[in-house]
Amino acid sequence: MVMSNVARAICTIRPMMPSDAASLLDMRTRNRDFFEPWEPDQSSQLFTLDGMTRDIEQRRRDWAADRRYSFLIEDDHGGCIGGIILSNVIRGAFQNATVGYYVDEGNNGRGVATEALKQIVRFAFEEIGLHRVEASVMDHNARSKRVIAKAGLRHIGFAPRYLKLAGDWQDHHVFAITREEWKEQGAG
Repeated sequence: MVMSNVARAICTIRPMMPSDAASLLDMRTRNRDFFEPWEPDQSSQLFTLDGMTRDIEQRRRDWAADRRYSFLIEDDHGGCIGGIILSNVIRGAFQNATVGYYVDEGNNGRGVATEALKQIVRFAFEEIGLHRVEASVMDHNARSKRVIAKAGLRHIGFAPRYLKLAGDWQDHHVFAITREEWKEQGAG
């Protein structure tokens, strides 16, 4: 099951493939300092072609096992400008996943993250049948809070010391959207 690419002027998401390792490595390396305050500590292995290839191969196995769905964000010329991931997929009565994303610094402020988030929410509800998608955002990340709001997720709570990022346990606001809310917004 693969989501069809929706032609958009801003960006398109598509499943990550091992052949993307070099372009993803280049983008992640150029943005390493920019991403560092917002992400868990990254292994230096990830910043090698072999390490990136192994990481993407693990993501493909996680996709097949219905645990994590990793997408490349491409610009309108097919260039790698970020990634967006549905992870922590829980089935059963919950039917939930969390979403995380990163966008090349030079493409920030252009609506890329918002468009990618809208596309992955559609994938979550229409393609893999989830009921709910969650996102968490550090309290001081105003840009990401705007992305989440524009994509239609609502604030559902505050989680002190929620994730260890940049070496410290960080407080986060938690946002979510259900399939019903998404349909009410006219997206479904």
